[in-house]
Amino acid sequence: MTIGFIGNPNCGKTTLFNAYTGAHLKVANWPGVTVEKKEGAMKYHNQIYKLVDLPGTYSLTSYTIEEIVSRNYILSDEVDVLINVVDASALERNLYLTLQLIELGKPVVMALNMMDIVEKRGMEIDLHRLPEILGIPAVPVSARKKTGLEILIHAAAHHNTRNNNFSINSEMYSHNLFHLNPVLTYSSGIENKIAKIISALRVKYPDMENCRWHAIKLLEKDDEITRKCIDALSDLTDVIDRSYETDIINQKYEFIETIIEEVLVNKEKSKDLTDRADALLTHKIWGLPLFLLIMALVFFLTFTVGDFLKIYFEIFIKWATNIISSALTALQVSDIIYSLVVNGILAGVGGLLSFLPNIFILFLALAFLEDSGYMSRVAYVMDGIMGKFGVSGKGFIPMLLGFGCSVPAVMATRALESRKDRLRVMFLIPFMSCSAKLPIYVLFSGMFFPKYAMLAAYSMYILGLVIAIIAAFVINKTDRKKEANMLLIEMPEYKSPSAHTIIIYVWDKIKDYLSRAGTVILVASIVIWFILNFGFSGYTQDISKSFGAVLGKYLVPVLNPIGLGWWQVGVALIAGISAKEVIAASFAVLFGISNILSHEGMSTLAPVLSNMGFGALNAYVLMTFALLYPPCIAALATIKRESGSWRQLGLIVVLQICVAWGVSFIVYRIGGLFI
Repeated sequence: MTIGFIGNPNCGKTTLFNAYTGAHLKVANWPGVTVEKKEGAMKYHNQIYKLVDLPGTYSLTSYTIEEIVSRNYILSDEVDVLINVVDASALERNLYLTLQLIELGKPVVMALNMMDIVEKRGMEIDLHRLPEILGIPAVPVSARKKTGLEILIHAAAHHNTRNNNFSINSEMYSHNLFHLNPVLTYSSGIENKIAKIISALRVKYPDMENCRWHAIKLLEKDDEITRKCIDALSDLTDVIDRSYETDIINQKYEFIETIIEEVLVNKEKSKDLTDRADALLTHKIWGLPLFLLIMALVFFLTFTVGDFLKIYFEIFIKWATNIISSALTALQVSDIIYSLVVNGILAGVGGLLSFLPNIFILFLALAFLEDSGYMSRVAYVMDGIMGKFGVSGKGFIPMLLGFGCSVPAVMATRALESRKDRLRVMFLIPFMSCSAKLPIYVLFSGMFFPKYAMLAAYSMYILGLVIAIIAAFVINKTDRKKEANMLLIEMPEYKSPSAHTIIIYVWDKIKDYLSRAGTVILVASIVIWFILNFGFSGYTQDISKSFGAVLGKYLVPVLNPIGLGWWQVGVALIAGISAKEVIAASFAVLFGISNILSHEGMSTLAPVLSNMGFGALNAYVLMTFALLYPPCIAALATIKRESGSWRQLGLIVVLQICVAWGVSFIVYRIGGLFI
């Protein structure tokens, strides 16, 4: 038996799904689609149940990729029962999807999640009247506390019409009888049209299931269903004389209002904490300054607390480096092996590991903001600003994710309705300062702006946002076929962040960072060491005769106008395509400085760079270029997969290089007037 979990975003659906499946998850993509598919299994009364976590959606209207995937899967014969996970504290909004699911004619069980919030607000839901009106079981559960889970799965097991033991309102779910006893009856005019369409469909498609649902979709002029039933439309031109989607939506909400009046007690309450906080945090004037202030606090903690903890990491890494160095000397290994281990691997990987405390604090703060419910408010606040430049607040959500990592941020563009919007946001995401760029900011701001290191790094985050907004504005002005951008986003209840959720979130990010240090950055450090220690004549200790020097010198004419005309910088930027952290690691290998992000490492590197003529302005330009030029290989591969086009990927890469060079040129020239 297969059970599908479906619900609005942020209703606790995935938490409930995980509570049942535990660690027994299988994650893949839906066939032919880049939307993530989560499957799990559980055993109940000696029977194995297959569970499928469907993408979060507000309706079954096929606008976004997620909605299309969810609807196609539900319409297929693969799912036996649907568990509709509902945020009980926002029942009115969630019931719209519920009514659509019931109209599909599939067995549906409602899971009333977040009942603790309902009780906290002093409201009550009539758990007898609600299932009576809807004709489906309604089971109160708590995904976080794992209560009500056995009752819910029991209801799903006995609500399966393919099981001879089903009991509750099973006749209503018969595909042949459902249209005779609908839960929601529309106005007489629409019902007459539905009846005529059903008759025509039964003639043309005698084996069709869910005829009433198909009739409603034809009245809404749903593109997919219209193509599917094209043969029947010639006889229905007088019936389907226009789109009745707005009429049907309005009548659904009128029905929802009557349900709420009957089942929800004490609906009208005084403003709670969430409403009072939103009055300030989503204010049209104060919302944006408060967001910037909160992010400034995040980076203040990242630098102050992170740097305090980093001292102890530096001591450990220096101790480990000395032990390994002494061991290699005692073993009398060759100069090549010694240089590879000490100047290549330890300098590259070890230096970035000392930065781990800063990464930990950053992700801890972001996890706190996300789990508290604040991040969705940021999208709402930015909607007004971004909308003027052609990107909705919904498009800003993937951009927010880009502060963590560009890969999941690019994948999050699937939630956008049009391909044009998805490509536009994919282009903007790499301008966000992902966590991989933070080591670059720490290294160069620490060396050249010691008293204002936090401000210098924070300015990169602001600059990335500004450039993204300007780029969106230019694209919007050159777009002849503009589309309306509307924001539909869940505003979850503010809550105390779950320690369990935060631990999982931070651990996943730290684990990813460590795996990159042990794979991509390790390999990149070895490759950089090789091209810096080998030339056409073989192994050399004269770095100016190495392959790296030859390669970097080809880039000097291109980088010189923006104040980065050193071959070492060119090599570091090329290496940074593998992973942005590698830029910092490259300087460690280039100049043979282990633990480069430590105070001692920076003190050693700073005078070396100064003697080359590389000063504070050059450092700021390098941070700017690293911020804006194309992202890492993993992000580029994700853009290719999500866009499905090498041409689009190439266009995005070329545009990002041009933007990075152009902005860096402006920063260098304007900065040169003052420095």
